[in-house]
Amino acid sequence: MPTQSFSSISSLTRFGLKLLARVKPSEIFLKSISKEVTSVQVTYPPSLDPRLVRRRLRHIAMSGTILHKKYLVGSVTLLPLTSAFMVLPLPNIPFFWVLFRTYSHWRALQGSEKLLKLISNESTPDKPDATDDADESKNNKKPEQKSQSPTCILLPSEELYQLIREASEEGLDEATIVEICKSFDLNKNDVLKYRNLV
Repeated sequence: MPTQSFSSISSLTRFGLKLLARVKPSEIFLKSISKEVTSVQVTYPPSLDPRLVRRRLRHIAMSGTILHKKYLVGSVTLLPLTSAFMVLPLPNIPFFWVLFRTYSHWRALQGSEKLLKLISNESTPDKPDATDDADESKNNKKPEQKSQSPTCILLPSEELYQLIREASEEGLDEATIVEICKSFDLNKNDVLKYRNLV
């Protein structure tokens, strides 16, 4: 009897890990952007145009907002249906999975909106209000401009460019990806998962 329960727990664990492996790396990335984040720093090869990098980030943020809003509504809709399984004397895996996905999509949506806000904020000085302009013109003084720190910092990296250039023509092999992950402190599994999805 104990061996049967142990094998059912281990098969349940394997099933759970398979489900978690299906979560997209872009969702993991967006979930990592919390409300406390005040700036984002992007390292890219200098062969790329910085405007293209910024545009790609904006695309990730906008598509993440649309996608996770849609999935959040779908997950919330499924919660009452899966809660009906609570009457069964078994673990309600569908309910807990949908509950986890609801929270996950909510976090990814928050991260998408935060990333979009960080990318949209330019590192230009704040513009004074029209009322401030009128008051300042009366006093014949120039309006003071507050300097704002950049919220999106793009850093071209020659080291990254060299690592990519040394890779084969067919694309980045696993050894190169591992080297890049070591150099830039990235999660190898997430990067490999993203490469396999693309």
